[in-house]
Amino acid sequence: MRFNDPRESVRMALDTLRSNKLRSGLTVLGIVIGVATVITISSLINGVNNRVEDIAHSLGTNDLWVFRWNFIGIRPTAEMLARKQLTLADADAIAKLPHVVAVNASRQFSNWNLGVGYVAVKYKDRKIQNTTLTGALPAATLTNDIPIIEGRMFNEDDEFRAANVTVLGNETAAKLFPNENPIGKPVDIDGDIFTVIGVLDKAKRLFGSGDNPDDNQAVFPLSTFHKIHPEIEDTVLTIKYDDAKNKSLVTEEVRMLLRERRRVHVEKDDDFAIFSPDYILQLWSQVTAGLVIFMFAVSSVGLLVGGVGVMNIMLVSVTERTREIGVRKAIGATKRNVLVQFTFEAMTLCAIGGVIGILLGTLITVIIRYGVSFPASMSTLWTVIAFVVSCGIGLVFGIYPAWKAATLDPIEALRYE
Repeated sequence: MRFNDPRESVRMALDTLRSNKLRSGLTVLGIVIGVATVITISSLINGVNNRVEDIAHSLGTNDLWVFRWNFIGIRPTAEMLARKQLTLADADAIAKLPHVVAVNASRQFSNWNLGVGYVAVKYKDRKIQNTTLTGALPAATLTNDIPIIEGRMFNEDDEFRAANVTVLGNETAAKLFPNENPIGKPVDIDGDIFTVIGVLDKAKRLFGSGDNPDDNQAVFPLSTFHKIHPEIEDTVLTIKYDDAKNKSLVTEEVRMLLRERRRVHVEKDDDFAIFSPDYILQLWSQVTAGLVIFMFAVSSVGLLVGGVGVMNIMLVSVTERTREIGVRKAIGATKRNVLVQFTFEAMTLCAIGGVIGILLGTLITVIIRYGVSFPASMSTLWTVIAFVVSCGIGLVFGIYPAWKAATLDPIEALRYE
């Protein structure tokens, strides 16, 4: 018998599993649960990470946002609310900076807290509620990567004339014009009639299905929007710059220009905020850091329980096979041979549990992705880590039973009944 043959160790490990299926199943259950937990949670994190990156990139590449405060994930203070508004003159001044390609100024009439609008858009006997109204400059086609699937975006002439034209969101157009082309059709918004000149593509959403509030909107030339809602003064500037490597330079140039235009004293902090779509990724990375810690905590409990179970079954196996160990030693097996063989058996048991856990985690991921439309995506890195850790558990918790088997006195082992 080749005592160090891995195939023999695998065979013996499988014999151990088959000899008492219930005991073996309960033994590797902790490993299965721990690995399945790692696979499931890492798939959720990986899938949402990919979706967040897609959303951030869809908001524009090589872009900077400027507002009175950072409106992502921050509740404004009284001091922030009292700050001066950004203006179209600020946008014109920024557009003259050397690395700036285009600047868009936009305003919005909506409920920012709920992410929906207040008004209804009507066409004949059809109506859609809670539509968000947005005003923007023609430069938005350069700064925001606006995906028009039908018609066109408004142009400089529309902006100059404050033309009553609008570009509808995908859901808005679909519900108002389910069986006809919306281009050129008149719609009633806030009591005024506007001609539809374009339709936006579907907006990307983080997860879930059904209606997306971002698809229920009407976009106007900024001058037209001002006619409808002159009381709205909150202005977001979106700056498109030429090269990603110039981000820091452009940010500092914009910052210094705005401090000068807004007469901010040297000793005072900025009374505005400059940030980019990357800020969304930074916020999300802080959230996922907590999820990773949670994943480690839950999976560690399962793996620890599984490791103790493996140690227990290996100790029982050593006791049951004491006479067999004595025979092996009598025919030439060394302590090292027995130590390696039993350690490899423990690792094989944990590897089998790891494989079952990976299969279970994969099944759960598929159910989550296609059953509940959540963007779960398997991570190759975490799958490999989970399997390696499961084998490592077998190594750590299998050492003592293997050492106990290796140090048995062959004469006493042969006498064991």
